[in-house]
Order: sequence, then C-alpha cells, then structure tokens
Amino acid sequence: MTDWFARGKKVLPGGVCSSTRLNQGLGAPVYVTQSEGAHFTTVDGRRFLDLCCGHGAALLGHGHPAVRQALHEAADLGICCAFDTPRHIELAEELCRIIPCAERVRFTNSGSEATLHALRLCRAVTGRDLIIRFTGHFHGYHEHTYIGGHPPASELARASQYRESPGIPEPLTQFIVALPFNDLDAVEQTLKRQAHQIGTLILEPVNFNAGGLPPEPGYLEGLRELTRKYEVLLFFDEIQTSFKKSAGGAQQDFGVTPDICTIGKALGGGLPLSAICGPGVLMDRFKPAGDVQHSGTFNAPLPSILGGAAFCRTIGESTFYPELLAKADHFYQGLDALISRLGVPVRAPRHGARFGLLMGLKETPRDYAGALAHRRDLMLEFVRQAASRGVYFHDYSGGPCHHGFSAAHTRGDLDQALQVIEDSLSEMKDLFSTHP
Repeated sequence: MTDWFARGKKVLPGGVCSSTRLNQGLGAPVYVTQSEGAHFTTVDGRRFLDLCCGHGAALLGHGHPAVRQALHEAADLGICCAFDTPRHIELAEELCRIIPCAERVRFTNSGSEATLHALRLCRAVTGRDLIIRFTGHFHGYHEHTYIGGHPPASELARASQYRESPGIPEPLTQFIVALPFNDLDAVEQTLKRQAHQIGTLILEPVNFNAGGLPPEPGYLEGLRELTRKYEVLLFFDEIQTSFKKSAGGAQQDFGVTPDICTIGKALGGGLPLSAICGPGVLMDRFKPAGDVQHSGTFNAPLPSILGGAAFCRTIGESTFYPELLAKADHFYQGLDALISRLGVPVRAPRHGARFGLLMGLKETPRDYAGALAHRRDLMLEFVRQAASRGVYFHDYSGGPCHHGFSAAHTRGDLDQALQVIEDSLSEMKDLFSTHP
C-alpha cells in the first residue's frame, strides 16, 4: 500500500481521484484490486468486509451479476455514446412508476450534477433565487450548495456565509439561507420574512451526512405545509436516501411527497447514474420542451442506464426488501445490544441499510449542532481498530457521517461486523472517559 501511495502522489493530487478517498484513520488511501459482493481485496492482499459500500452506491453489493451482464450488453450494443435509446425511456418509465413525485425524469451522472441542474430548474420556475438549506446536509460539491453545509462550531452563527472550500466566490453566499434541521419554527419565521425571495427549500429527508439523523415526527409534514403556504418548492435530495429502505425512497417511507427530488448513489447498481424527478409542470421547463438548459455529451451513458435497469429489476423482486430489512433488524438489534452491554456513549441512528456511529454521545442529536459533539478522535481510532480486524469503515475525516451494508451481506457477514464492532469498542473503552 505504501509504495502505491508514494507512486500515486506523484501523478494524482494527494494520491487519489476524489478528496475523501484518503482514509485518515489509516493514514493512506485504500487501493483495491478486486471487489465482489460484500468484500474487497487491497493491493497488499488484505481482504475486508465492506461497511462503506461505495458510500451507499453498492446497495446490491460489488459486481452484482445482473450489473455485470448489463455491462456486457452495453458493449454488445456498441456503448452508443451521446444518444438516447429505448432503454433510457424504459428506465424512466420504471422510475415514474416507483418514485412518488416522478412524472418526468432527467438522468445525470453524479449527485452533484443532479442538484446543480435541479436547482437551476427550481429558480427558473419560481423566479426566486434564494435557497433554504440545512446545516449538516450535503447537496454536492458545486458552488450553489457547498455553502453553509458543514461549518465548524465557531461558524454556526454565520452558517449562511460559510464557504466550504476556497474558490467559491463570496457573492454566492447571498443566495443561501442555512437553518438548523428539525426546527420548523426557524423555517416558518424565515419564510414569513423572505418568502418573496426564497424559491426552494432543499434537504436530505434523513440527514445521513451528519450521522443519519432522522426527521422528528411531523417535521417533514410541517415542511410540506409551510412550503405550500408560501409557494416555495420542496426539494428532497434523495441521492443518499433513495432505495435504502424502499423502492420509493424516503418520500415513500415517510409519506411526504416533495415537489421535486434527486435520486442516485445506488441507482446505477454501482455505475454512475443519478436522476432529477418531478411533475411534468416543472420538469417540462427543461429544454427542448421548455427553456431551461440541461445537457451533456455523457449524460446517462448506456452502460449506466442498463446498470440502472438491472438495479431496478433486482430491487423489484418480491423478496428483495423483506430480506434487506430483516438483515437490518438483525444487525441493528445486535448493534444496540452490544453498545448497551459495553456501556459506551455511542449512538447509532439508522434508516434502512445505512446508519451512523456517533462517538461520545449519550443521546442521538436532533441536528448538526448537536452532532458536532461527536468525537472525531474516537471515530478515527475505531476505523483503525475495525480495519485491523478485517472490517472496513470509511473515516470521512472522523466526522459524523454514514456507513452501511448491502444486499450481498449475509447474516454471517453482519455477525462478523458486530463482533468486530464490539471488540473494537471494547479495546477503546478507556478512551471514552478521556478528553479529546
């Protein structure tokens, strides 16, 4: 691993193609030579049980047979770059059937692309430029939403002005209103003052990017009522929540239908595919039906579309979600039991096949400000401990974030994960009483 890291740094900034691939808990990226099902193997021959699962993209597991077959089929069809095909239409029809808010679909490759173009559409439809977003939520790396998402505690009071990377022009902060999650009053007061300027309210229905924080009872319903009252578009960013508990995503799980949504991560079966979904009255503003631009040579390449079709066929099998959710029940019951048995302050909020591990907390926080009490030092040590025992957790710089399992994980795999989690936390038990 060390030799490859040294070589990588000579030709790739930081030795990686994506900033977060440097696992700070391990001190290096994990370079993989083979992945299959619930496992992957690294360049130094170590085989890991994967509890990252492509950050949620590998819901079927790595290299699912149906997705492999889709790649062969795409090759046989000639890849067909920069054309739509009947397969694009068929997959869009299936998504319109299973996603509650979907009457039309526009495919993109990444989640960042999806939210970028969807927000352009929202602004065109409403004629209003300001966006309400919530601290702790993530909506892609583009300039329009990489503001106010994950400020440090010292910047929470001015979260709307907090730019999450150098290179984002300061004037773009004027279009962001960053509020705390699970606080309906904050939303209502803001809309009372600025509804004439605010066109869109965007959120993760489950705040996975702050550790998997759930919406409080009535919260999503309250947002739906307020956005209708003030004629603001309700935008569920379901790049992460889509498919994790049901085919219809969080909007199906919680019974709240947004005006527009983005879905992705798992959609391509491990291949890059995301989508914008919404009613025809909104979506038909996209060119060539309307006047809002969304285009790209590599939008929805055929391999990804066929991977998405394979994914939808697989999750549409009658046994898929019952089996996935039975595994989830088994795993989470075991996780809660071992945390209780050890008596360590760890919280594990969850939704479907993904969950958080919030270190040093006795209660699950309701919002990002509470999640900031999560102990990064303990998370990084946990990543090291688990990896030494053959189970991979991604570190996300030690911050509060999400982990998960796939349909390819067997009960035996999950029992192995539980044993490693227990052994790792047990080894760390004394550290919980120390100050960071």
